[in-house]
Amino acid sequence: MTYVPKQAENGFEVTPHELTEVERSPSSPCIFTQAEEQENVIHEHADTSQPDDHTPLKWRNINDILAQCNLCIVEPEKYEEAAQDKVWIKAMEEELSIIEKNKTWELVDRPSDKQVIGVKWVFKTKLNLDGSVQKNKARLVAKGYVQKPGIDYNETFAPVARLDTIRTLIALAAQRSWKLFQLDVKSAFLNGILQEEVYVDQPEGFVINGKEDKVYKLYKALYGLKQAPRAWYGEIDSYFAKCGFEKSLSEATLYTKTRGEHDILIVSIYVDDIVYTGNNQEMLDEFKEDMKEKYEMSDLGLLHHFLGMGVIQTDSSIFIHQKKYASALLDKFGLKECKSVSIPLVATEKLSKEDGSGAADEEQYRKLVGSLLYLTATRPDVMYAASLLARYMHGPSNKHYGAAKRVLRYVKGTLDYGLHYMKGKKAVLVGFCDSDWGGSVDDSKSTSGYAFSFWSGVFSWASVK
Repeated sequence: MTYVPKQAENGFEVTPHELTEVERSPSSPCIFTQAEEQENVIHEHADTSQPDDHTPLKWRNINDILAQCNLCIVEPEKYEEAAQDKVWIKAMEEELSIIEKNKTWELVDRPSDKQVIGVKWVFKTKLNLDGSVQKNKARLVAKGYVQKPGIDYNETFAPVARLDTIRTLIALAAQRSWKLFQLDVKSAFLNGILQEEVYVDQPEGFVINGKEDKVYKLYKALYGLKQAPRAWYGEIDSYFAKCGFEKSLSEATLYTKTRGEHDILIVSIYVDDIVYTGNNQEMLDEFKEDMKEKYEMSDLGLLHHFLGMGVIQTDSSIFIHQKKYASALLDKFGLKECKSVSIPLVATEKLSKEDGSGAADEEQYRKLVGSLLYLTATRPDVMYAASLLARYMHGPSNKHYGAAKRVLRYVKGTLDYGLHYMKGKKAVLVGFCDSDWGGSVDDSKSTSGYAFSFWSGVFSWASVK
């Protein structure tokens, strides 16, 4: 279902339509009405009712129209804008309801010897994989940038799952014919218990009449506090320990629980996203129900989308990919219609800091290379190229930028690439490594690379100088 705007009495509202026919007029430049389905294009008509409008008859691609429609999904930047829309008002009320339910704070007199931290509303429209609206989310965040170390907070570090661990878990599930499931903790940071004494102002738009001078004393964390991630990790880690889970010695976010000699449940957490699998359906169901009872949870069912990666589970394999992300990169950097190439880099070309080709846009180059580095989550085939280009983040040349764009041209021809983990394959750990000899033109240092596969697919790789 695609969401497009239609004109309302006091603005534009978003309503679902399968396809749209676009009409233009000077008085109404963006009016959308429902029309019959067409295959890949939308017919745009000139408004003949206006004699001075000579817009010619032409065809527009459906994707171009949908891109413009997305512009109508505007996220408010401040409370005054959000207060004009019932959807955002409801989202703010839901956020405060969760805070109250969690017993996150208590209204108290303003302290004279403590700093009171301000809060603000942050608004975000969450989209589904197909671009449709999933949820309008309002988040109350603390202005943590005013916190003072040693007074308002102490430690802030909190671990997250490594991608190597996630891929290993997926490979294991594929080999053992297990299903992967996902849970999402609603407002996870609000569950973290604070060790420090912290006060915040009442949120804008929800100041209690007659108690304007009072503030909230926090017992649990708010988003934006510097110690919020650590407080949440401490809470979930403590809960897992009470439930009989054993934490991995090498991965602080990986937990296992066994029953008898053969049954096992494996859980990996990435902030508020929880991925779990195992060979005992009863243990899986018990874990899900226990988590729902302890925290506000969203049961996402089978794992389909995680950290920007698409996950396709079938009876014979598990496939992970970043096709949507890769396609978005091509659009972002203007290479949607480019001609693809067969390899990421020119094999005989040597890159160096001083190549005399002139300076490139440093900001654009960093955006492009950073995007390529994230693409390596499921694309080891571009790991070497992305790692090589990352050496020139400071002062890139036009030659470097051209090489980076060539990698995108390679991605254009390999959008469907990803990692395929087969079920039932023999459990064998295989590693490959290689290195050149003084390959760097700038400092004669060598570049080393490795890749490890477990069962049927690669799960860990790197390319470093």
